[in-house]
Amino acid sequence: MFAIGDDYWIEDDGGRKVFLVDGKAMRLRDTFELKDADGRVLVELRQKLISLRDTMLIERGGEELAKVKRKRLSLLRNHYRVTLVDGTELDVSGKILDREFAVEYDGELLAQISRRWLTLRDTYGIDVVRDDADTALLIAVAMCVVVLAEKENEG
Repeated sequence: MFAIGDDYWIEDDGGRKVFLVDGKAMRLRDTFELKDADGRVLVELRQKLISLRDTMLIERGGEELAKVKRKRLSLLRNHYRVTLVDGTELDVSGKILDREFAVEYDGELLAQISRRWLTLRDTYGIDVVRDDADTALLIAVAMCVVVLAEKENEG
């Protein structure tokens, strides 16, 4: 039930370290912090302990920002819904376990996630399409979807 934390850097296309994913060790549920290069926490991600379907919560400054869960009644297994606190809904669909998926709002592409072998280790890119998008939120959404899909695949 307990997991050891995973820490890793997210780099921009120039190879500069931009975000740190800080996995919290020895927690009962999956918990991560997404930090900027100076160590400031931008968003926190955690698995909701009690829910009918696996759910991840994204928080900013101690306040809930969004919930991520597999879309109910979807014929597509790899379809997730993100509900922001203001009621806005984002759709995530594609080949989640293959790291080939998109985040959309009302049919408009916000981010494209794609796996590629850039180095000796497995890497995937997140292309945030809109300049005015909340990059930290979109990275957090991608991380939540991957965690949920991997848990579902294990079970």
